[in-house]
Amino acid sequence: SSDLTSKDCLMRIYRDVRFSKNKDPYKTNFGIGIGEGGRKMPGAGYYLHIEPGSHFIAGGIHMPDPPKLQRIRQEIDYNGSALHKITDTKKFKSLFREFWQEGKLSRPPKGYDENHPDIELLKLKSFIVVHEMKDAEITATNSVKRIAELCKELKPLNDFFNTAVAP
Repeated sequence: SSDLTSKDCLMRIYRDVRFSKNKDPYKTNFGIGIGEGGRKMPGAGYYLHIEPGSHFIAGGIHMPDPPKLQRIRQEIDYNGSALHKITDTKKFKSLFREFWQEGKLSRPPKGYDENHPDIELLKLKSFIVVHEMKDAEITATNSVKRIAELCKELKPLNDFFNTAVAP
């Protein structure tokens, strides 16, 4: 969106300390959500995490609501070959780890056979890949260019998911 500002993309600096033993009020990281809607993006986008010793760039869609999750699963079911064409390349695999396994179902989702060729993808609840970066990479003079290159590699993945969740 052309009216997106940096304020729309930056994550808050305050921690939610209500249920934490650690009562430090501030986060130790800097987070930026880049995509339609900024940090509140309704679809797939990019996330840059900067924290000493733990930097990464991520892409995909985090915890989509049930209707969007259903549409993503349907797209994987109908068009999984298009997703594999993106994620199974040597370059993509060398840059990004496998999809996050957080929240993954132990059983197939309703309506999908356990013998489906993409059953492990269909069990996911988030579709996020990550590229970890070292401190020296983030502070290097070419770091912005490097992050842009990584985002370029993530774009087809984000396009796949945004096509799936489009109304």
